[in-house]
Amino acid sequence: QVQLVESGEGLVQPGESLKLSCAASGISFEHYAVGWYRQPPGKQRELVAQITRDGATTMTDSVKGRFAISRDNAKNMLYLQMNNLKSEDTAVYYCFASFLGPRNWGQGTQVTVSS
Repeated sequence: QVQLVESGEGLVQPGESLKLSCAASGISFEHYAVGWYRQPPGKQRELVAQITRDGATTMTDSVKGRFAISRDNAKNMLYLQMNNLKSEDTAVYYCFASFLGPRNWGQGTQVTVSS
């Protein structure tokens, strides 16, 4: 049974940093492409960043230079380091894992950026 559990939610001020974590279980983590989506209030879910099993990363333009995605296959962990946060980064963040098929999703974690 695939299980993805996000952590690291928080309320921060603009310009501050936050690190999200996603713990995976029930999968051979190292074989999966993994990443993060987010859903801002009243908007559709959008891709933030993803990292393939080979370590290649993709970042959406709005977070390039501010966010970094990484994975630790030994610990079955996925991370999203978010720096210089902006109010428009406010959203529920979801981690996902995919292996040649539909994505498996975590339950989501709230990030709020507000002064």
